[in-house]
Amino acid sequence: MHVCKAMDASPTPKSPPSKQAVQTVDSALRDFAPALPLAVALSGGADSTALLVACAHKWPHQVQAWHVNHGLQAAAQVFEEHCQRLCAQLQIPLRIQTVNARHQNGQSPEDAARQARYAAFRALSLMEPAGAAIKSIAIAQHADDQVETLLLALSRGAGLAGLSAMPAHWQRDGLDYYRPLLRVPASDIRHWLAHRSIPFVEDPTNLDHQFTRNRIRACIMPALRTALPQFLTTFARSASHAAQAQTLLDEMAAHDANQISRDGLLLIRHLRTFSPARQTNVLRYWLKTRFQVIPSSAQLAELLRQLAACTTRAHRIHIKVGHGVVQRRAEVLTWYNPDPFLLQET
Repeated sequence: MHVCKAMDASPTPKSPPSKQAVQTVDSALRDFAPALPLAVALSGGADSTALLVACAHKWPHQVQAWHVNHGLQAAAQVFEEHCQRLCAQLQIPLRIQTVNARHQNGQSPEDAARQARYAAFRALSLMEPAGAAIKSIAIAQHADDQVETLLLALSRGAGLAGLSAMPAHWQRDGLDYYRPLLRVPASDIRHWLAHRSIPFVEDPTNLDHQFTRNRIRACIMPALRTALPQFLTTFARSASHAAQAQTLLDEMAAHDANQISRDGLLLIRHLRTFSPARQTNVLRYWLKTRFQVIPSSAQLAELLRQLAACTTRAHRIHIKVGHGVVQRRAEVLTWYNPDPFLLQET
């Protein structure tokens, strides 16, 4: 199968750089200031290897490497052994966690792997003594990854949350996660490693064109470099604008939910006074923040239809969202996860 050849990274723009402008590995590390000690998620590939080496150089004896063995491909053991050799050579502590990342029915392989990694990182953070507890984790996604994520979101018809792509910093399970290389082109990372003769492994699945991201990387990204030389900067700026707009929508939704809720459940008669767009916004926010479920566009449209028809006390609302059900309970909307054994019996 023909693979489009990637071109060199675009030149630095002559205009003064914005906060979304591309960076080098070294300039990105100068701006990176996490709480120490720090863990670096190490796969063994070029990006995570560069991040680990750069962080260990900046903070000697304050950095660990965390490797998660997903066990999903034959090369998994090769990655683990490479990480062991690299960390032994660099004298960097290495922690390894083996997980079962196989997806369940109705779950995407990507989501299963992501959830397994988060669980592994949480488990690894609890292994350290209190005085050396890890609170900061660095992950090595870069500027090309950011654009690929944005293009994937566009291909799926995502809203503002998806078009915001990947955040540079977020929190989960009491841990701070960072992506310090998010404005660094992939080509710069490989040049940085080559200049220092630092070895890394190539993931063979990156050449498998059955995955949409790999097709984007092989053919669309080189075309963008030719047609739009500054696309790494401009696409990142668009993602930043989307993230800012999503933040405003979340703030409005939090205010609305607080105004029309009782014990955390939404009062239907007050919700019905909002415009459809505002109902959609508060419903999506409420389901995500209170119940950790994300409705599809079709589910939200059906929920709005049922709300519009809810003109009497006897009107029933019942719609599947996520692994549970949104339903009417007297004057309020609620979401619950039915007993799986009862579902099997019915």
